[in-house]
Amino acid sequence: MPQTDTAQNQAAARHPEKAHRPDQPVQRQKPDWLRVRAPVGNQVAETQALLRDLKLHTVCEEAACPNIGECWKQKHATFMILGSVCTRACAFCNVATGLPQKLDPHEPDNVAEAAARLGLHHVVVTSVDRDDLDDGGAEHFARTIRALRARLPNCTIEVLTPDFMRKKGAMEVVVDARPDVFNHNLETVPRLYPTIRPGARYFTSLQLLSRVKELDKTIFTKSGLMVGLGEEDSEIYQVMDDLRMAEVDFITLGQYLQPTPKHAAVQRFATPDAFSGYAQMARGKGFLMVSSSPLTRSSHHAGDDFTKLKAARLAKGA
Repeated sequence: MPQTDTAQNQAAARHPEKAHRPDQPVQRQKPDWLRVRAPVGNQVAETQALLRDLKLHTVCEEAACPNIGECWKQKHATFMILGSVCTRACAFCNVATGLPQKLDPHEPDNVAEAAARLGLHHVVVTSVDRDDLDDGGAEHFARTIRALRARLPNCTIEVLTPDFMRKKGAMEVVVDARPDVFNHNLETVPRLYPTIRPGARYFTSLQLLSRVKELDKTIFTKSGLMVGLGEEDSEIYQVMDDLRMAEVDFITLGQYLQPTPKHAAVQRFATPDAFSGYAQMARGKGFLMVSSSPLTRSSHHAGDDFTKLKAARLAKGA
């Protein structure tokens, strides 16, 4: 069923940088394996109220994650810092684009407060791209990590950062704050970057992940790919090889879902069996941890996955 004019106008207002793109019809009929329950229940309402009270954003809401109902019911949320407006206009992303707000100096402490009140043992922090900032927001990431360590000394911390392109020394600031996991998603294969991720560069992202490992071998590195944007399986396998050359420990693969008509169209819905095949290939290439399914997202089950990741490193060392 096509979107109404009102819905299309709302999409254009949220994504002004994408307004010039021709509409791509959204496939409303999804395979059974992609159908999820709407986010309802007392725990969901309580999580939302807490986040509103502390003026925090989550990628769960801003990126229209299909797993929000499951995660918020368990009071798991992925914090999105540096505001809610991104300076880039990637063709896959539902986060609003435009002129960002000033940084909230209380945000790092509010993230720590929310994590404590939610009872989180593994905290995932991501952000919008902030090309307007001299350090791309790196110091704000570091402040958030330090605030979490101070408030929750026993929790583990995973960051999902921008590429910090042309921000010399920015990534090093985040590494110096010692997150347990440093995640940066490649998102798609290099051939599709000009249309899907035009503000980024494939090898910049790859070098970022490689450099993290060079600086601190103890930090786990992680990256993710979306399936369904027009990539070939051979290209996915090549990205896996590139990530292993960069010593990345953990790879995630999930189905791309089109947020609005102004975003890239879904080229295919990969089956659960296809994702099982990707997982088998990734394990064969030497990743310590693989999460591959239609509904896999970077921070989905991140705490449980981190436990498995540590165990895999210990087993490999033994």
